Amino acid sequence: MNRYILPLSVLGTAVGGAVLLKDFVAGGACPSKTTIPGKTVIVTGANTGIGKQTALELAKRGGTIILACRDLEKCEAAAKEIRGETLNHHVNARHLDLASLKSIREFAAKIIEEEERVHILINNAAVMRCPHWTTEDGFEMQLGVNYLGHFLLTNLLLDKLKASAPSRIINLSSLAHVAGHIDFEDLNWEKRKYDTKAAYCQSKLAVVLFTKELSRRLQGACGTGVTVNALHPGVARTELGRHTGMHRSAFSSFTLGPIFWLLVKSPQLAAQPSTYLAVAEELEGVSGKYFEGLKEKAPAPEAEDEEVAQRLWAESARLVGLEMSYGSSERGQPLPK
Repeated sequence: MNRYILPLSVLGTAVGGAVLLKDFVAGGACPSKTTIPGKTVIVTGANTGIGKQTALELAKRGGTIILACRDLEKCEAAAKEIRGETLNHHVNARHLDLASLKSIREFAAKIIEEEERVHILINNAAVMRCPHWTTEDGFEMQLGVNYLGHFLLTNLLLDKLKASAPSRIINLSSLAHVAGHIDFEDLNWEKRKYDTKAAYCQSKLAVVLFTKELSRRLQGACGTGVTVNALHPGVARTELGRHTGMHRSAFSSFTLGPIFWLLVKSPQLAAQPSTYLAVAEELEGVSGKYFEGLKEKAPAPEAEDEEVAQRLWAESARLVGLEMSYGSSERGQPLPK
């Protein structure tokens, strides 16, 4: 019997070490214990994956949570599940299709009319490496949903966020933004052969550039009490990767399984950075930053290019039909109603 003790001890140590290493790589749980009773939170794409877990985490903390999703039936099911698990009855489902400018405007108008305050906006929804699809308005799908849709939504809700200050905007980007490039000559992939990976990277770079530029405009001369930050939540086991083929490959699952287990987060762990940016007291007033997990990091050099950010803002405002965007001399001034 004694001859088994050492091997079992070594095995136990190895397993325990692997679990600890996985927790370290995953970044761990949100360290903040802050609760948010009386605060209203909008989470886009919250019927599944990271968005659903983020909504759950914030519902546990007492917030009024609005799940904003394209599939209202699934959204209502997620809201019901979260209400049951948290016993927080202030969790509601709303229809929002980020691939439709009309839907975005209708959603924003309803929020402005019905909600007294919006304290936290989490732009979480995304598509990843889908085929060459286009949105209802003719935008390349990844640019349209991941970036342009959230750009319009955020701008339409800015006055409400300002009136609710201190308030926070959290934009989910990706580490993939480092491989991105903003091609102003062909943002919509109409001239080049479509590259689904490059399109995804461009959309996530646009999210960081938007975050930086919006922060500069909001902080302006007088400030607004609204902060905005971007984050990479980590690679998670969600439906986001359904177009990559990775989940359908038995070979990939077998050969890369141990690496995936170590590096790929559960949706619950991947929701911790969004939760942290939404509630942490130490982040009050912190704006225009990029986080990987729970730590602030420097983004890609192009994401720091102010000229690119300003040009992207102007082009985005034109594409989505904003009546007016901030000009370089108008930073910190409110959008006209």
